[in-house]
Amino acid sequence: MPKNGSINNKEKAQAMAEAAYDKKAEDIVLLEMIELSDFTDYFIICSADSARGVKTIVENIEIKCKELGTKVLGVEGLKESRWVLIDAGDIIVHVFHDPIRAEYDIESLWNEAPRVELPFVQEQIAR
Repeated sequence: MPKNGSINNKEKAQAMAEAAYDKKAEDIVLLEMIELSDFTDYFIICSADSARGVKTIVENIEIKCKELGTKVLGVEGLKESRWVLIDAGDIIVHVFHDPIRAEYDIESLWNEAPRVELPFVQEQIAR
């Protein structure tokens, strides 16, 4: 992916979601927040079955952000790795440890947000 900003935020969000998928993230959801939020354009929500899995996913997303030329403004919750929030400005990523995701169920809070198709997930399902 180019570093010169030639891809749009939707493509960046899809690339970041794919980086999570590459490290075994589960139940990846990409929500378009453009019409619903004044603080971000996209939410990525995913989970892992262990704290170590959460950390691995977060690390890979940070690497992808660097490749994309996207600045990570902050990372919260990495020490406990139960719910890690990555603030990349126009894209916010939530990486949960499975039981915590079910407890907070943030997808329900934003259920009116359109879901963005993730081509890599469709390819996996088709196999």
